[in-house]
Amino acid sequence: MVKKYVVGIADMKIAQREGMLVTYALGSCIGICLYDPAIKLAALLHILLPLNLETGRKSPLKYADTGIRETIRQMEQKGASRRRIVAKIAGGAKMFEIQGGGSLGNIGQRNIESVRRVLQQESIRLLREDVGGGQARTLLFDAGTGDGCVRSHGRAELIF
Repeated sequence: MVKKYVVGIADMKIAQREGMLVTYALGSCIGICLYDPAIKLAALLHILLPLNLETGRKSPLKYADTGIRETIRQMEQKGASRRRIVAKIAGGAKMFEIQGGGSLGNIGQRNIESVRRVLQQESIRLLREDVGGGQARTLLFDAGTGDGCVRSHGRAELIF
C-alpha cells in the first residue's frame, strides 16, 4: 500500500521515491508540486496568499514567495538540484464574487501570478498547470513518478 502524506493549508511535505502527497480544498489557494526526477524527490506545498508581508515571517509556507523558496531550500538540503527541479501547479480559483469586481477580491488570480513569478525568479520550469475557474480542487502528487492528478467536482480527473 502506498503511503499517503496529507498536506494542510500553509503546509508542505516531502517524499522520496515513493508515496502519494495530497492536498484538499484548493479554492483560491494553490498547490505547488516540485520534483527532481533524477533522485525522485517530490514536494507539495499548499499556499494561501501571494506575498509574505507578515512581521517576523513566522509562517513562510503560507505565502507563495517565501513558501516556494523554503521548499526549494529543503529539497536542495536533501540532494535536489535547482536546475533539475520542475513544477506543476493547481488551484487559484475565483471562489467568491466581490462587489465592484476589482482585482483585489480575486485572490486566486493574484496567487497564480505570484506563483508563476516566483518560479520564474527561482529558475524553476513550470511544466503544467490547472488554475483559475470557479471550482475547488484536490491535488495528488506521486513521488515515484512525478505525476500529478487533479480532482474537481463535476469534472473529469486530470492527470498531469
